[in-house]
Amino acid sequence: MHTDIEQVLLTPEQIQAKVTELGRQISVDYKGKDLLAVGILKGAAIFFADLIRAIQIPAQMDFIAISSYGASSLSTGVHKIIKDLDQSITGQHVLLVEDIVDSGLTLRFLRDYLAQREAASVKTCVLLDKLSRRQIEVSVDYRGFSIPDEFVVGYGLDYSEKYRNLPYLGILRRDIYE
Repeated sequence: MHTDIEQVLLTPEQIQAKVTELGRQISVDYKGKDLLAVGILKGAAIFFADLIRAIQIPAQMDFIAISSYGASSLSTGVHKIIKDLDQSITGQHVLLVEDIVDSGLTLRFLRDYLAQREAASVKTCVLLDKLSRRQIEVSVDYRGFSIPDEFVVGYGLDYSEKYRNLPYLGILRRDIYE
């Protein structure tokens, strides 16, 4: 598995330092508010678990699963809700937690989808941001790292359901996915 990685982009230590920083800032910004952190499955699961432990205020958790990639390395642009939220978000401050934003299509879709449910607010926290791939304008309220336009795996991110368990973020060798 490690031999499929061309280069380690972010070490476990770099990732954990950033997650701690994000958790601190979210704790300050949401102090005294009803926070519902919503993890976007499956990619954000590991980031979400670490982030929720770094948040030092009461927070509820829920998950949503959406598909736009299938087994491809490129988004299809067509979104399908695989698993919806288990609870109402009416009046709650929702923090969408995503692994990576590139085109912006999925994040915009989910923000709009959840905004229709009368949440007090909907903000986003993403571990990775590929600004160079943006197809539409979408705001990111809490950003871990801006990364280059490379196909990355590890720390929850996959290619065809593999590599999620790598403890670092690595650039996948091109011959693996082309």
